[in-house]
Amino acid sequence: MFSGIDEVDWASMQHAYGPADDVPALLAGLASADPGQRERALDGMYGAVHHQGDVYACTLACIPFLFELVADPSVAERGSIVELLTSIGGIELDEDDEDELDEDEIEGAANYAMAAAAVCAGAEVFVQLLDDHDRGVRLAAPLALATLHTEPERCLALLRKRLPVEQDEEVRLALVEAAGRLALRHDTVADAAAHWLSRLAMQEYAPGLRLAALAQLARCAPGALPVDIVPRVSALLRDLRAVHPPSGPAARAAAEAAAREGAQSPTLIGQLRALHAAETAGRGAPWAADLLRTLHGALGDRVEDRVALLADQLCSPDEGQRLDAVRMSDGLIRAWRGSYDEVVRLVGEQLAEPEPRLRDAAAYLLADVHTLAAPAADALAAQVAVTPESWVRLWDHGQPSLDPAVRALANIGDPRALPVLAAVLEGPVVPHNLGHAVAGLGPVASPLAGALRRRLAAVPPAPSGQDGAVPLMDALASLRADEATPEVLRVLRAAREPSAWHVRLSALRTLGAFGPGARGAVGELEALLRRSDPRGAVDVADALYSVSGDVDAVLPVLLDGLAAADGLDLRAAAKALGRLGDRAAVAGPRLRALLAHDDLWVRVDAALALCEVSGRSAETWPVLLAAWTQNAYVRVRVADTLARTGTAAAGSGAARTLRAELSSVRRHNARDGGYAGLDIQEDERLLTLCRQALRHGDGRG
Repeated sequence: MFSGIDEVDWASMQHAYGPADDVPALLAGLASADPGQRERALDGMYGAVHHQGDVYACTLACIPFLFELVADPSVAERGSIVELLTSIGGIELDEDDEDELDEDEIEGAANYAMAAAAVCAGAEVFVQLLDDHDRGVRLAAPLALATLHTEPERCLALLRKRLPVEQDEEVRLALVEAAGRLALRHDTVADAAAHWLSRLAMQEYAPGLRLAALAQLARCAPGALPVDIVPRVSALLRDLRAVHPPSGPAARAAAEAAAREGAQSPTLIGQLRALHAAETAGRGAPWAADLLRTLHGALGDRVEDRVALLADQLCSPDEGQRLDAVRMSDGLIRAWRGSYDEVVRLVGEQLAEPEPRLRDAAAYLLADVHTLAAPAADALAAQVAVTPESWVRLWDHGQPSLDPAVRALANIGDPRALPVLAAVLEGPVVPHNLGHAVAGLGPVASPLAGALRRRLAAVPPAPSGQDGAVPLMDALASLRADEATPEVLRVLRAAREPSAWHVRLSALRTLGAFGPGARGAVGELEALLRRSDPRGAVDVADALYSVSGDVDAVLPVLLDGLAAADGLDLRAAAKALGRLGDRAAVAGPRLRALLAHDDLWVRVDAALALCEVSGRSAETWPVLLAAWTQNAYVRVRVADTLARTGTAAAGSGAARTLRAELSSVRRHNARDGGYAGLDIQEDERLLTLCRQALRHGDGRG
């Protein structure tokens, strides 16, 4: 085995962590009889040689030896090597990707292309693996064949031929998934694959296979889906529970304990395997979750169908299916606009379940959906009432945080969160997200002002204690509790070190939120403005104007800020000038000059400020429209300004854009592969602002 491996100059190549002279040992480790050594070798291949999907010269040099391993029936766990080859050779760059490559990325793109060519050239081996004696190989081979083989018609025929003789249920599902992959990659077999999948979905096959066929049909031929897709899938899930009932609590607990022992593995691969084992422990048909995720993803904007399906899943007697449904509900609500009252209510019911993963998943979802969690208010209040010991969560790493159920209850403005937050303020630690919870509770939280003041007064003035002041000041700012001005000034005076800039900024913003009620801070703010460097002066001037309304004292500082070289400083000055309104009209020419700035966010903030100081949007709207299209994250800022200034005149380009946003089913900030905790809240706010801007578009503001 590995003939010629010593002739490769591995030391001249690099992988993610340096010279690639250790690659021969990794390849040998994949062939080891020792399971631990195989695991470490596979971990090294993914961690260094194919790090995060990258393809290096050493990755290319590995391909012939990986094929040797796959073809040798004496090698254990060859299915993992098939998956590795599929990943190395399966990266496809479309024309848009290629157009966006810079010089540093061209070499990487060339490596991807060479890897695809090399693996595709050897893909005939995957044909032989479809009936391999090793179940793991048979499980990985169909997708490798569909991804890498260059004869799609032959591949589809092989998949169809293999299905009737394959006895393993999960391998049969892999054959169906491979057919869907072929249909998506090759137009020449799309119709034939869809026809076969339709037959599999309709005929009297096992419920898992029929569900898999429906999921792949939704991906590659959604028009061929049956009109009764929701009741059909619901019936299949009931049949699956009958064929694959979940284990009892004792058996599940034993399986989870065994999986947790495996989580002590020193390799990432081993830990991921252990986590998967713990997640699927006791499940009757653990693969059903992947099928449902595929189906939901393929249904896309068919929100009503997906809501109906999730409502059925959330009523399942199988807690594993309900846990999956909670997670899928999170994905749906985060990406698509719709009516979710029933789903949210059913998610709320999961808070009373004894299974901690299900309970936690439900609580985190309800915290993330913010005001949309209102239908679960009673369930949240009941959960919070019986778990006072977990109102504040402490972590080995990171700051303490409020329990998600507490946050969710506060986010919907429910007064039942008030005594909880009051008790938290009397506790030993201040959660980092306390300010967000108080802001969500709104005016109901006014009785907390006294406790917040006392807690802020007790914050140590030393730098080590100042971080604890930020959530307290954020909470006071949301309440406009100007009686706390002395305590905020104390923090501001102590936050002099450069490392305390975030504390200083929070104090200034809190004083600004207090407005004229913080007039006792004017003298100190004026003195601070005189001794501040140009970078910090804008923040001080902004706070001073909010408190004193003295345009003459702050306008020169803000105008000077428009000459800053740093984009963040320019933006801060522009925003502050916008808050001055027409009293900063003198800044108009300088703001207009920034409309051509290289930085999109500088252009946006300058345009919004110009709209505020001039009261007209005609000259700024082309800039804002271009940014609206180019970067969805500017939309809330733009809609907010249009709503407050009343400059979205009926029939204007702004009005058309706002109406188009309101008609979209997709959330403006939905993204594949990631999210932020405030995404749903920001999108709901955008919708509210768009409606306000259109109502006020007659110019009356």
